[in-house]
Amino acid sequence: MATNIHKTVEETPVDCRETFMSLSKSMNESEATMEQKLHTLYLIQQKDSKIDEIHLLLGELPDEISDLEDEIEGLKTRASKIKDEINESEKFVMQRKIDSDNCKAAIEKYQEQQKNVKNSREYVSISREIEYQQLELELATKKISEKNKHISELKVALKNAEESLKQRALDLEAKKTECEAITNETCKEESLLVEEITKLKASLDARTLAAYEMVRSNTHNGLAVVTVQRDACGGCFNKIPPQRQLDIAMNKKIIVCEYCGRILVSPDFDNE
Repeated sequence: MATNIHKTVEETPVDCRETFMSLSKSMNESEATMEQKLHTLYLIQQKDSKIDEIHLLLGELPDEISDLEDEIEGLKTRASKIKDEINESEKFVMQRKIDSDNCKAAIEKYQEQQKNVKNSREYVSISREIEYQQLELELATKKISEKNKHISELKVALKNAEESLKQRALDLEAKKTECEAITNETCKEESLLVEEITKLKASLDARTLAAYEMVRSNTHNGLAVVTVQRDACGGCFNKIPPQRQLDIAMNKKIIVCEYCGRILVSPDFDNE
């Protein structure tokens, strides 16, 4: 009686730290499959690079918009604080004016009483009260003058803050309009590229994709797959030995740059 033996195939788990260097050592595929995989990786890289170019069109606009929004919030907060300080200062002035009027009324009252004093002792006592009220009046007048000067300075600062706020709001609106125009112009193209990349990635295994994304994220220009250009790596521009160039042109295996870790493909891919 025949016995059916079922073999369990265990997939090697994806290592997010894996690079093309480590990946190329573990692959054992036919030449046709490998060439197809290299073409697919190259196409994905080309489309990812086009998306990068689209994002470059925006340049620093998103950061500039964010900075302007932060600056506007800061100006609003500053203007609000200045207004509160002006209100408190005006209340202070009003209170000092009331104190000043009270001092004047007290002086007039004591001066009237001084006319009807019966002895020198009473006269001296009233004179001291008048002198005290006069000092209080002078102090209140001085504080009113100082606070009014401060209020004038605050109003100038408030005007400057409101003018800056108005200008920054105009700048923000212009930046947002520019950003929106670029986004609307490139949105359809980017969506198509993302859709094409998704289809291409569906034909690759998870380990290859993980290695691609890993190398791409570690490069300043987002290039994980590059062609040989003028006998050098198209990513770091280090020279590649002739024999290694022949191996690359054959498309039989994944070959990476020993300097930067990018996968190297034949310059014929560019012509195709």
